[in-house]
Amino acid sequence: MTIQANCITEMAYMGSVSYRHIRCFLEVARLSSVGQAAATLAISQPAVSKTLRELEDRLGQRLFERSGRRLRLNAAGRLFQSHAGQSLAELERGIRAVAHPGTAGRTIAVGVLPTVATEVMPRAALEFRRSAPGTTLRITTGPNWLLLSQLREARLDLVVGRLAAPDQMQGLVFEQLYSENVAAVARPGHPLAGGASGRLSDFPLVLPPPGAIIRPLVEQYFLSLGFDIPKPWVETVSLALGRALLRGSDAIWFISRGVVADELAGDRLVALDLPQLPAAGPVGITLRAGIAPRHDIAELMRALRASA
Repeated sequence: MTIQANCITEMAYMGSVSYRHIRCFLEVARLSSVGQAAATLAISQPAVSKTLRELEDRLGQRLFERSGRRLRLNAAGRLFQSHAGQSLAELERGIRAVAHPGTAGRTIAVGVLPTVATEVMPRAALEFRRSAPGTTLRITTGPNWLLLSQLREARLDLVVGRLAAPDQMQGLVFEQLYSENVAAVARPGHPLAGGASGRLSDFPLVLPPPGAIIRPLVEQYFLSLGFDIPKPWVETVSLALGRALLRGSDAIWFISRGVVADELAGDRLVALDLPQLPAAGPVGITLRAGIAPRHDIAELMRALRASA
């Protein structure tokens, strides 16, 4: 009787939670915003809020912590995101397999930070091609929080990025590849290049956006020097944009050294000799916990270790 009752209860949950609830939840979880999710789904904000309330009521659990207009997943939300995302990803794969039979080859979906995309990932991709020539690497760049969200939803197979805060690592496992520091970079001939004295406050600043893990480290660095938290001229982690901004101005860009490693090696940018710049922290491979990587993903991981 207990087993039968449990099955009936689970069927009732499944019947009351629809694709609409899951799709809406995953968009809000990914964007941390009802307004942005509504725009993506092409529905109204009240409709998104109503759908979330329905889902939480039917699950009997709150899934988000609300702070003003921003929403952050709580522990139950991250757990539900993992299962719901993987289920939806499998459903979409099934639809593609039936709609386009015989066209789907072996693909690994990889999320990488910009600091990884410049050197480590290209070297690993070249090595991986020799060991698995028939596999396609679908590589996405973006901020760490977004990549980890897509990993939980099974839209990515692995992420090469930073170790997130403990509450963000639920259901995930991390393997460190290397550590790196924050660099303050500028154009050759910058007034502060070569150890020249001057005040940081005299120059426009380019900083990582607020969602980047190293942004708080940069702000704490300024506080440690006795400055107020700076107001940046531009916020970006894009190498192409940052490089162009520095070449045309006296701006200083605080960025992970890996993003600009090639530029520094080729003397196209210079690292300023500033005191006690912070460590950006460990960079490594993040996977979903409890899932053994298939053979080709394990081969890619070996290539990443060798590249790092």
